[in-house]
Amino acid sequence: MATSMQTYDVEISDVEYLKHGETPLLASVFRPQGTGPFPIMIELHGGAWVRGNRHNGYDANEALAKNGVIVVALDFRVPPEAPYPASLVDIHYGVRWAKSQAAGWNGIPDRVGAMGTSSGAHQAMLLGMRPNDSRYAALSQPAGTAAADGALGCVILVSPVIDPLGRYQYAKGLRDDITPPEGMAERVVAMHDLYWVTEEAMAEAAPARILAGGERTALPPSLFLARSYEAGHPRPDSDEFIRQYQKAGGQMDVTFFDGEGEGLLRDFSSDVAKQTLEQMTDFINQHIG
Repeated sequence: MATSMQTYDVEISDVEYLKHGETPLLASVFRPQGTGPFPIMIELHGGAWVRGNRHNGYDANEALAKNGVIVVALDFRVPPEAPYPASLVDIHYGVRWAKSQAAGWNGIPDRVGAMGTSSGAHQAMLLGMRPNDSRYAALSQPAGTAAADGALGCVILVSPVIDPLGRYQYAKGLRDDITPPEGMAERVVAMHDLYWVTEEAMAEAAPARILAGGERTALPPSLFLARSYEAGHPRPDSDEFIRQYQKAGGQMDVTFFDGEGEGLLRDFSSDVAKQTLEQMTDFINQHIG
């Protein structure tokens, strides 16, 4: 069994996990080289649901794999060709695909979690709460592959956009509880519109609103990591989500690092990055290791 005290060499490979027409979707698989078996984390990139790719978190994914975690970084469809919930369809399929491949990676098929940054963290949490949602599970697995579900053993959220509608209203200056910095509307409103299309969709897929509305969801153990102030991620939304998740009976471990700005894992020479990686590794080993 992997532990955070060991360091492993890492093999990295790109694999096609899904294809839409003639367009392949790739996964970068970071595999520790050791006895194992190792837990698996699906990694989802940020980019306001419309930008970015599986390479965004390369350094962090490699560092986590060195600590004994198989990391599977997914590409998924983005707007304008594919608004919500297309990316969740791809990600749900990617989770099931990873479970079906786990044994060949020296992984543990029933010990799979998900993690993400910003909008990727939101999608990880949404899938964690709704593993059986028929909209997200719309794609069947290929014939002959081992059956697998979309359930997650844990979720790690790094600087999440946890309430799409809340941030949309914040960026447009429509909230009384918090004021956006200059230029926020230009930064995010158009991207929200591209992915979500309607405010109703933003609200329907906001985890705190889901819980407040009484929907019965899965509540995988989760880790929430962010700075105390992040201009792009309204703090009241984070606080409300944490409150609702814990009220519903879910385990939510929380660390707000002092300071401003996003990118906890951007500079691995920083104390914040080292602490973030350590907390992530310990949390994974505790829940799916």
